[in-house]
Amino acid sequence: MSLLPDDRASRLMQAPLHLDVPLLTGILLLSALGGVILYSASGQSLDVLLRQGLRLGLALAVMVFVAQVPPQLMFRWAPWLYVAGVLLLVAVMVAGDVGKGAQRWLDLKFLRFQPSELVKVTVPLMLARVLSEGPLPPSVLRVAGAALLVLLPTALIARQPDLGTALLVGSSGAFVLFLAGLRWRLIGLLVGAIAAAAPVAWMFLRDYQRQRVLTFLDPQNDPLGSGYHIIQSKIAIGSGGVYGKGWLNGTQSHLDFLPERATDFIFAVVSEEFGLLGVGVLLALYLYIIARGLYVASRAQEPFGRLLGGSLVLTFFVYVFVNVGMVTGLLPVVGVPLPLVSYGGTSLVTVMAGFGILMAVYSHQRPVDR
Repeated sequence: MSLLPDDRASRLMQAPLHLDVPLLTGILLLSALGGVILYSASGQSLDVLLRQGLRLGLALAVMVFVAQVPPQLMFRWAPWLYVAGVLLLVAVMVAGDVGKGAQRWLDLKFLRFQPSELVKVTVPLMLARVLSEGPLPPSVLRVAGAALLVLLPTALIARQPDLGTALLVGSSGAFVLFLAGLRWRLIGLLVGAIAAAAPVAWMFLRDYQRQRVLTFLDPQNDPLGSGYHIIQSKIAIGSGGVYGKGWLNGTQSHLDFLPERATDFIFAVVSEEFGLLGVGVLLALYLYIIARGLYVASRAQEPFGRLLGGSLVLTFFVYVFVNVGMVTGLLPVVGVPLPLVSYGGTSLVTVMAGFGILMAVYSHQRPVDR
């Protein structure tokens, strides 16, 4: 099956439910591989595998449902969804549940969820609408307004604190601006402003967040404390070699040396058990999904669809890049899961909803009603 088929072939590969078959195939293959890896990482727990399977089924149902929504309806509802997301973040700040030192959850008795996951979708949705309503590339004034729309929810999420999700939300908005044709001079000014603000941001970080940065710079400074996670992760990755120790034969994970092995550090399990070759297969699947996603976004007829779809795909790339970077010690640990592989449900639903939006933008192919 060709990665980049012509338009006529692409049309033939659209399922009746507005699903892009090549993209869906890549997602299902990665999810199946994720199940194999998770079974080992969880200590061969069928219960964990079953729960993850149920969550995956729910996430796929959400993707199919979202794929049926016409882009013009997304365009109309974007402001309301954005406002709802911000209000939910404010509600978390006022009356959210506290867990593991962070206030991120809303408990509605019948449902407990993280509003920040919703914002990962509503922010690029809102920015795509705002920027597509005017000429591209956008003026400095419109860029400033769009930046404020990104900064507000990002700041509320960072205050919870949840720097990993704040990074993803900020990235999703930044990608919309970039795809809108932001001038390189302005990009340079924004990067310079962020760099200049880094010392000020350091003053507002909590103690454990500062410790994560210091641990990233020198993990050996506290090998049995804050540096333990990353040291054990590197040992697991290095011990896998080229071919790995074999499925279910990882020592770092199965002897409980590797913490969070089924969630944030599951990439280390892949490296230890399947080696460099297994990592290559995993990354190739991610590359396929990202490449197909970018192609799908580029075929959208309207600027709104192209900006929205492209930003969602690039945000998915950030998920992978940050997780692999932190597990290998190239980035500080920020608690970002490996999409479609790590154990968890909330982020999985968000990722699938993003793919549903991408498929809807491509398959409906109708001009946005403005």
